[in-house]
Amino acid sequence: MSNTKKQNSFSQTKAFVKIKVNTVEVECPATATILEAVKTVNINIPTLCYLKKINEIGACNICMVEVKGVNSLVASCVTPVSDGMEIFTNTQKVRDARKIALELILSNHRKDCLSCSRNLSCELQTLATNSGVSSIGFTDDELKPQIECSTLHLVRDNSKCIVCRRCTAVCNEVQGVGVIDVHDHGCETYVGCENDSNLGDVACVACGQCIVVCPTGALTEVDDTAKVYDVLSDESKYVVAIAAPAVRVALGEYFKMPIGTNVQGKMVSALRRLGFDEVFDVSVGADFTIMEESTEIMERLNTGENLPIMTSCCCSWINFCEQYYPEFIPNLSSCKPPQIMLGALLKTYYAKKKGINPKNLIVVSVMPCTGKKEEIRRLHNQAIPGVYDVDIVLTTRELGQMISTAGIMFHKLADSEFDPALGIATSAGYIFGTSGGVMEAALRTIAEKTTNTVLDKIEFTKLRGMQGVKEAEYDLNGKKVKVAVVSGLKNARNLLDNIKAGMVHYDVIEVMASPGGCIGGGGQPVHDGITMNFTNINELRSLALYQGATDLRSIHKSHESPIVQKVYGDVIGEPGGEIAHKWLHTKYNARPTTG
Repeated sequence: MSNTKKQNSFSQTKAFVKIKVNTVEVECPATATILEAVKTVNINIPTLCYLKKINEIGACNICMVEVKGVNSLVASCVTPVSDGMEIFTNTQKVRDARKIALELILSNHRKDCLSCSRNLSCELQTLATNSGVSSIGFTDDELKPQIECSTLHLVRDNSKCIVCRRCTAVCNEVQGVGVIDVHDHGCETYVGCENDSNLGDVACVACGQCIVVCPTGALTEVDDTAKVYDVLSDESKYVVAIAAPAVRVALGEYFKMPIGTNVQGKMVSALRRLGFDEVFDVSVGADFTIMEESTEIMERLNTGENLPIMTSCCCSWINFCEQYYPEFIPNLSSCKPPQIMLGALLKTYYAKKKGINPKNLIVVSVMPCTGKKEEIRRLHNQAIPGVYDVDIVLTTRELGQMISTAGIMFHKLADSEFDPALGIATSAGYIFGTSGGVMEAALRTIAEKTTNTVLDKIEFTKLRGMQGVKEAEYDLNGKKVKVAVVSGLKNARNLLDNIKAGMVHYDVIEVMASPGGCIGGGGQPVHDGITMNFTNINELRSLALYQGATDLRSIHKSHESPIVQKVYGDVIGEPGGEIAHKWLHTKYNARPTTG
């Protein structure tokens, strides 16, 4: 046998190994853990602490399995397979150990399941049911709530925390913020901020990623549904809903529809049935954002000042920049994000057209991100002094809850369209919800305006995908423009550090705090660990957005939108002009990272 054949044979034998799972022979990758290998034969081993590539610590003792020849049970999430390994996932020893582990966790967990926001979607509750835990023999003491609500976006209750460390891992390893961590040891271990500070007194960026990965009700968003019910019942108010593009490709998951189902039509119908007077598309606001942002980008590219210019659509990214990298504030675009732009247009242009006092026009925004609850209270987000552009923000989860409470049979709703008073969004505005969408939408307009030619191809595919950092270079009328797209704040931190060190150079940068962009926002429907670890949730949502942009939109560039052209022609004037800056632009301020 030649050396080449020997090498190929050796690599093939090392690429895969043969193991047995519950006496069934299985071939799996040699790099797999037991948890991953067993999944290939359609067996789910339950987990609580494990998050792939984020929190691989084997601490909860829920994923234990038996391995022939090994005296003690092993944690399947961190134990690699080996050739000839024999694994048993459902022996009496395994079942008993799992049940004891759950009882120990439950003994230090407040058990008001019926009134908990995660009732029926709590991973701990599901595991206890599946494992046959009917009583807890370790304690009879009932814990009291330990509720802290010091921010506009998040509530935490440590009496429901199981110290799985998912939240701390995401805050540190994905977002690079690290304002929460594990403190003390043994039975006294708890998750909190440094010096036991409240979350509102530390440099939290309000991304809500900790909520998305929390397996219990220890972390939830601030519930603003009562505010919405109040304004809907107030006959003196004209209440409109505006919904972000990322919401329509995730809301269906709340109702157990397949991940990546676009439920735009049903969402609009449901909002009308809840009592909203009109329902508008935030993607229209995104088209106006592109008009302002593309103008700003072109101006800075011409002057060379404050480059790279960085997008400002993501509120948690803005929070991060103001607190951790204030030296880059001059680089931020001054454009308001789409929900605020649309709210500003509703309170000014539309309210006047409709003959409504702006104070009586209530704008309720449905957003994929918890940070948007704080964004609407920024003082500079007021096109009319004393009147906020958006009044209330609901997360995707809160809207799902309202629909369920109303008894609306979401699956059976007929599709309906957004109200046309502020026009129909282009596909450019539609793709804002996914990482790379803002940059691609901006480039469609910038490329045509700088070259004075119509684009033959509108897709900038190098900017698509779920990679944390993407980059490309484009020729804009003879000028080479290098762009970067970043999602996940730890990636943003690394990029900014590299820029400061002179290691990289870019002209335009899009930053989204949530991995994958808005589709992965902290206000989106929650999933269990198995789904998060073995399904690319954000990729499915992203594909649905791109497909919707293709199927539902006939105009693909923001500057070609009829409503954009009309509003600029009738009221605003030129992009970047005096009225545009009054209505559609904002300011940022450096903030300390400690209270």
